[in-house]
Amino acid sequence: MNWVQETCFRLYAALRKSYAKRMIKNQFSHVRYWVFDLDHTLYAPEVRLFDQIEVHMTRWVMQTAGVDAQQANALRKSYWQDYGTTLAGLMAHHDIDAHAYLEEVHDISFADLQPDPVLRAQISALPGRKIVYTNGSRPYAENVLSARGLSDIFDAIYGVEHANLRPKPERAAFDAIFALDGAEPERGAMFEDDARNLAVPHDLGMKTVHVAPKPEPATHIHHHTADISDFLKQIVG
Repeated sequence: MNWVQETCFRLYAALRKSYAKRMIKNQFSHVRYWVFDLDHTLYAPEVRLFDQIEVHMTRWVMQTAGVDAQQANALRKSYWQDYGTTLAGLMAHHDIDAHAYLEEVHDISFADLQPDPVLRAQISALPGRKIVYTNGSRPYAENVLSARGLSDIFDAIYGVEHANLRPKPERAAFDAIFALDGAEPERGAMFEDDARNLAVPHDLGMKTVHVAPKPEPATHIHHHTADISDFLKQIVG
């Protein structure tokens, strides 16, 4: 490739990249309602914060189901797969104190989380209402947001307790949260690391963004990003 061809190629690539960014911005131009998941969405999965939570969850399953650690770990995973959360599985099969469970499993260290002023600025620049909706509890979400330097930029924070303890991806859970917040899903967008949790938002007319290291092809996912800050940068300009 000579220098003329190389220059043309670079110019073409730059134009394509610029066009793609404009297209993303245009696709979100109507959005005035921004919904963010918490874990592995507003912080990177590499932080491995959830490893601490899983230890507490496994202990709860051991005590509740009367099984050893290996069996409890397998049961915890199957509950998450079948019911959306380990809590929902425990509630379906055992008589547990859900609020005590939420308090104990989220009693962890947040020392590995770091403030993210770039992400803070980008979320702050989004037009309209911004909320956090997690399958964890609100006190836990507040601790995460505080450690990330994102405490006061959201209009509301909702945990599974606000959805009558029903988890994403259940339609009833989304209906409860959006009714409580007075949402306008048709003018909304949702950012989420668990692809299955984007199916209902898609059906409600929201723009869906899968935040994960690798894309997961699905008709209910409009966009994928491995870097939420980079994606938001394309929206806010």
